[in-house]
Amino acid sequence: MTNRTTIAMRDEGLPFLDLAAPGFSTRSPAVAEARAAHWCARTPFGLAVLRHTQAGRLLRDRRLRQGSHAWPAVIGLEGSFASFWRRSVIGQEGTAHRRLRDLAVPVLTPDFVAGLEPAFTRIARDLAAPLAASGGGEFMSAFSTPFAGRAICALMGLPDADWPRIADDAIDLGLAMGVDGGRHAARINAACDRLMEVADGLAAAARAGRAPRSYPSRIVARFDAAGDLPEEALRDMIVISIFGGVDTTRAQLGFAMALFADHPRQWDMMRTDPALIPAAIEEAIRTRPTTTWATREALEDFEIDGQNVRRGETLHILVHASARDPAVDDGSGFDITRPRKVHFGFGGGAHHCIGHLVARSDMAAALGVLSETFAGIGWAGEPEFLPDSGNTAPRCLPLALRPA
Repeated sequence: MTNRTTIAMRDEGLPFLDLAAPGFSTRSPAVAEARAAHWCARTPFGLAVLRHTQAGRLLRDRRLRQGSHAWPAVIGLEGSFASFWRRSVIGQEGTAHRRLRDLAVPVLTPDFVAGLEPAFTRIARDLAAPLAASGGGEFMSAFSTPFAGRAICALMGLPDADWPRIADDAIDLGLAMGVDGGRHAARINAACDRLMEVADGLAAAARAGRAPRSYPSRIVARFDAAGDLPEEALRDMIVISIFGGVDTTRAQLGFAMALFADHPRQWDMMRTDPALIPAAIEEAIRTRPTTTWATREALEDFEIDGQNVRRGETLHILVHASARDPAVDDGSGFDITRPRKVHFGFGGGAHHCIGHLVARSDMAAALGVLSETFAGIGWAGEPEFLPDSGNTAPRCLPLALRPA
């Protein structure tokens, strides 16, 4: 890495970061060194944006479009998932994107999401009880994954017992967001096909008047009222909601608990003052984001802060690097009590995550129950994590949890 960085600096004045290298981490010293040298770095996938000021500006720059539409092609992933991804709200831009977003955003109102909180809390209590009886366990399989799966079933109006198949398929879709996603094409496409069938069933149930207060009933009503969108667009919206709802919650909740295991005094502070739970969620995203970058693509040639960006070039806004930029961060590390600048874990601008309210709400319910149930947290073994690039998650979190 050092040699390649030196060569790249000599060639064009930019550091080089190999995002696809085995063991590469977007939180590594190499990234911090690159950030100190320049606000951006060259990568195999375009430019990496490393500083907070430029990250915020570029996420809202109209000379850029959402760049994730091209990700399947970048990693060599084809098939049903790639087609779905390109035509979904994430892959669309301009008028088509605004139309889909205008239909979806009003569905997840604060009042509607608040109405789900009792269900989220009940699910968390069901899952925390066995952990309390055993004094801990492998958190991802015992709590995080079933919690995310059951929470999305509550949102979708699905039977609670359906969570394993829904969660498994959503997690398999998450493989497409990794730099090695092309290796898992068959698994990803099969999961995508199954979730499309689930979405068709949910739409039919909504039109039949079943689960009238569910997310599908609300989104179906808006799409049907619009009257001129294909059924495929509705199906895609339901699938993207399931995917994001499961994969983001399970991974980010796991990372939050890993951080608390490393910083048990922060856990004590959250237990003492539950009002710190929202800040704890944001601090976990800054410190250990599951979505390690947000992507944009240049629609034209332009210059920003001394760097020429070419039309078609991809820019990856690195969430951790921008959040921990010394220009906006005091270097204190994981601390849920410190006021911080906004992070970009949910993106920004026209493509800000539609489901961020749900993600924040269900994680808050989970942390609330866990902090009530457990007086202490620590490690019961060695954790394992997916590569810290692209979309990442804990593989195994053996936690020791002392009941309150």
